[in-house]
Amino acid sequence: MEIPSIELQLQTLPDNPGVYQYYDKEGKILYVGKAKNLKKRVASYFNKIHDNGKTNVLVRKIVLIKHIVVSSEQDALLLENNLIKKLQPRYNVLLRDDKTYPWICIKKEPFSRIFPTRRMIKDGSEYFGPYTSFKTVHTILGLVKELYPLRTCNYDLSEANIKSHKYKVCLEYHIGNCKGPCEGLETLEHYQNQVDAIRQILKGNFKDSLRDFKKQMNQYAFEMKFEQAQKIKEKIDVLENYQSYSQVLNPKISNIDVFSIVSDEAMAYVNFLQISHGAIIRSFTLELKKKLDESDEELLELAVVELRERFHLTSKEIILPFELNFGDAIKVTVPQLGDKKKILELSERNAKYQRLEQLKQIQIVDPERHTNRIMAQMQKDLRLSVEPRHIECFDNSNIQGTNPVAACVVFKDAKPSKKDYRHFNIKTVEGPNDFASMEEVVYRRYKRLLEENQPLPQLIIIDGGKGQLSSALKSIDELGLRGKIAIIGIAKRLEELFYPGDSVPLYLDKKSETLKIIQHLRNEAHRFGITHHRDKRSKSALASSVETIPGIGEKTMLTLLKHFKSVKRLKLATEKEISEVVGVSKAKKLPTFTKKKNKCIESD
Repeated sequence: MEIPSIELQLQTLPDNPGVYQYYDKEGKILYVGKAKNLKKRVASYFNKIHDNGKTNVLVRKIVLIKHIVVSSEQDALLLENNLIKKLQPRYNVLLRDDKTYPWICIKKEPFSRIFPTRRMIKDGSEYFGPYTSFKTVHTILGLVKELYPLRTCNYDLSEANIKSHKYKVCLEYHIGNCKGPCEGLETLEHYQNQVDAIRQILKGNFKDSLRDFKKQMNQYAFEMKFEQAQKIKEKIDVLENYQSYSQVLNPKISNIDVFSIVSDEAMAYVNFLQISHGAIIRSFTLELKKKLDESDEELLELAVVELRERFHLTSKEIILPFELNFGDAIKVTVPQLGDKKKILELSERNAKYQRLEQLKQIQIVDPERHTNRIMAQMQKDLRLSVEPRHIECFDNSNIQGTNPVAACVVFKDAKPSKKDYRHFNIKTVEGPNDFASMEEVVYRRYKRLLEENQPLPQLIIIDGGKGQLSSALKSIDELGLRGKIAIIGIAKRLEELFYPGDSVPLYLDKKSETLKIIQHLRNEAHRFGITHHRDKRSKSALASSVETIPGIGEKTMLTLLKHFKSVKRLKLATEKEISEVVGVSKAKKLPTFTKKKNKCIESD
């Protein structure tokens, strides 16, 4: 596949946090960096001459830009660290493959200790993180210390040692930071219940701890132990105000590959993430051009085999969005919640961004191909027999039945064709009757197109629900066009699409291109109709103000409106200014308040 120009790659980068990677013409990695906004950060390399000579050399070598989208700037920092270690780019400061970032460890032992560490020891202990700094770790451990008194010593608190009174309580016990499990003053069950609560907090689950604390507080208050109740209240406040830490993944998720897919009519995009010890060490998106109407299941199955072979993957577990069978040697997980679900969603997000990037590039480089894809997608989404190359949308406008008008906007190849927009003044309907007005304008529109032998649209959209759609259908039937033009109604409240003869509406994905185009049509029709309605009301207001003046006719009125834009400006104009527009004799016939104003001005 031909690599797009740097300018084109820059235009299609997302405005999200993530990690970017630069490659040279031989496909070698040059640099890995992180960004709060990928588009702005990457563009900054190419829009100026840098003071550092090495940076200028780097920029000249860049041929391909790849990126991975993540949830936050902190996640980008952690991912950048892992990729630099893994890929060792030429222009990065190389990092040793040690555990640079800190973790919080819950030690696997009786009366578990909880402490910060940079080392992960495989002894069954639990590790939470990684965190971006020790400051974050100390903040979390400070919170834990405020909520639950735990031991800080490294004694071996086995049952035998406690029974033999091997250890004595220390200062931490006397100042209230520990309850003395070393002398058997606290049971193992009570202690480990506190550890379980801390484990949930580290996972971001505060619900259980808050519930238990509130129960304790209410009990103390009931017993009128207000001092103890206040201490529990302070713990509740601390817990509610705490902002959870940021992490890429749970470190327990190791040696797992994640695959996700997004597709349209022509292409499919399969994203792959390789996970090791809770960190993303590789990301790649494979593009598949559809030959037939292949399903996502068929394409993902093909892609998984290809990517595992290409990258020599040996993981025994893979995460997928739906079930596939790769034999007994590979475990397939389809997560519904938890950390594995989050990493699957991250993979899907990267696949979607890759698709959007390609679509933007196609739109710039090959607009015809982009239009053909949109048309095919609309035909499929709206269940049409032909592509809706020509769409017309109708909307009514009136305020309490005054100056009723309607608008018809026209889109061709999914783009506004403003020269084909039409206004309608309602002629046969009295009062605010949207249904009758819609019936009138639809009939007038297509009767004229038929009489003038003009091309008919493939799709008509009525701004309104079942009522407006039924009214429009009466005119379509009367003109003999039923079955020749597809017609649907869109209700504003839930963006429901109604079809003739079907009481159940169609709901499109809120982010789908088809719905966005329909919304654009609806909004254009509303804007165009409102503009005409305002113009008509303004003319009516001017006519009522001026037409009763002897010697001032319709032509003069329109000339004044065109020049002064409003009645207010006309009232503020001097006789001399008016005479320059319509002549001295007509200027003298205008209302007396204008003449009085002129006299005041002249006397000044």
